Amino acid sequence: MRLFTVLAALSILLLAATCQPGTSASSPLRKLEHTWLHAHEEDQGDVRVYRPNTYAFPPSRGRTGFAFEQNGLFTQFDIAPTDGLEGRKGTWKAENDQTLLISLDDKKDPDYRLEIVSLENDVLKVRRLEK
Repeated sequence: MRLFTVLAALSILLLAATCQPGTSASSPLRKLEHTWLHAHEEDQGDVRVYRPNTYAFPPSRGRTGFAFEQNGLFTQFDIAPTDGLEGRKGTWKAENDQTLLISLDDKKDPDYRLEIVSLENDVLKVRRLEK
């Protein structure tokens, strides 16, 4: 009986640690939890197209992007002075299923919103909105 009680308590602790408000297992935002790189060749007007960093991109002089983590952590990847990528840490928060609020820790740029135009078949299409 004691072993059952310990296992039940551990299960509850694991569930509590992995559940985040606003990002339930069924939430469409769970699909965001990747590192995305800009597929600028596919942009359409003000809609920017991103693909997972594992995608076989054509040659380019550099690609910006970002990474979403389940716990609300965010990294924006900009082109570094040495032509590599430079990560800027921040946070993301879902305002609803279509709009995210992005805040970078260094505050070099103002907070902004990303409107999710579509997210299917490993293609993320977003529109950047000012806060």
